[in-house]
Amino acid sequence: MSSKNEFNDVKQVEMSILSAEHMVGQATRTMDEEQIQAATDAIKTAKQQLSHALAHQTGVDDAFYEMATELLHKADHQLKEAKK
Repeated sequence: MSSKNEFNDVKQVEMSILSAEHMVGQATRTMDEEQIQAATDAIKTAKQQLSHALAHQTGVDDAFYEMATELLHKADHQLKEAKK
């Protein structure tokens, strides 16, 4: 796979995580059920994209994986706390 595709995959994962974080922030501020569901879906999508990038060895190194996993964990935790 070319490095351009690897860059695009990594960038897509980054953007997916940033989007999920933003959606979680919005959902936890408003506590709107639809926004909470959308944030839950966004986290799920970001996790799937990260898994896909890892499975296809698309430029995801250990540092990126750890950072991405930590950000997703924090967003997931924030959302779960808000649902209580």
